[in-house]
Amino acid sequence: MRLGAVISTAGGLHQVFGRAKEATCDSLMVFSKNNRQWHASPIGDEELALWGEARDAHPDLWPLAGHTSYLINIASPKDELWEKSIRALKVEMERAILLGLPTLTFHPGSHTGSGEEAGLARIAAALSRLLQELPDSPTTLCLETMAGQGTNLGYGYEQLAWVLENTEGGERLGICWDPCHVFAAGYDLRTPEAYAATMAEFDAVIGLDRLLCLHLNDSKHELGSRKDRHEHIGEGHIGLDGFANLVNDGRFAEHPAHIETPKFEEDDEGNEIDMDPVNLATLRSLLQDDAAAGGARRGADD
Repeated sequence: MRLGAVISTAGGLHQVFGRAKEATCDSLMVFSKNNRQWHASPIGDEELALWGEARDAHPDLWPLAGHTSYLINIASPKDELWEKSIRALKVEMERAILLGLPTLTFHPGSHTGSGEEAGLARIAAALSRLLQELPDSPTTLCLETMAGQGTNLGYGYEQLAWVLENTEGGERLGICWDPCHVFAAGYDLRTPEAYAATMAEFDAVIGLDRLLCLHLNDSKHELGSRKDRHEHIGEGHIGLDGFANLVNDGRFAEHPAHIETPKFEEDDEGNEIDMDPVNLATLRSLLQDDAAAGGARRGADD
């Protein structure tokens, strides 16, 4: 996998490339705007030029990926928020296109009491409109697999498949697969057999060709908890064996896979430790040699 992390844009979007190298990333994920605010300042010509120069100076950092604001909720039954979310998602897509991001991931949304069927219908209607308004987008919008906390949608493969099938132009959408979220939703991956079954189910319900990017997070809570709480790699309930099954699956060898684990911890002396390189090193320590990895791939395919 092309392992990486979410990289801060403090000081300008172009700063992410140097920071990603310092964090030992192979690829990177970026929020092109503040992910806790609706407002998005336009990307100016100078900023775009700096981004292009920095990107060209780091050809080994690929693929690039984007993530949208957490405020967007295109499953909302409230018309005002639904319309605002569609507009915001379109702005995020336009920014991703401008930056040349191959994928842009978003959370499908929460029905907030209207019911799952109604919420899914709102998502499909919003995406149908968005794709119609951006007919030639080179950026693929990816629905993220969710944990199912509260009224969040997208926690079951069948829900995601329904959205893909019922969105006009849905063949242009993809999926971002998050192990913490799918584990919390009830899909196991801790043994080779469980992992193979989970991926076989995804392939049967959605299709592995739709899985375009991944997030890599361990889970603070147990299988099927429906709780979305990320943990450092190997320190949660998925564990190192589960991630070994994932990172050695050759079907995802060139997929961008980004950690969203806690950024910093303190050592015994109170010094702040950047945990991104630590978590990436843990993932790389699980990689097998070509022969072993081939065996793991055959097991997954079986």
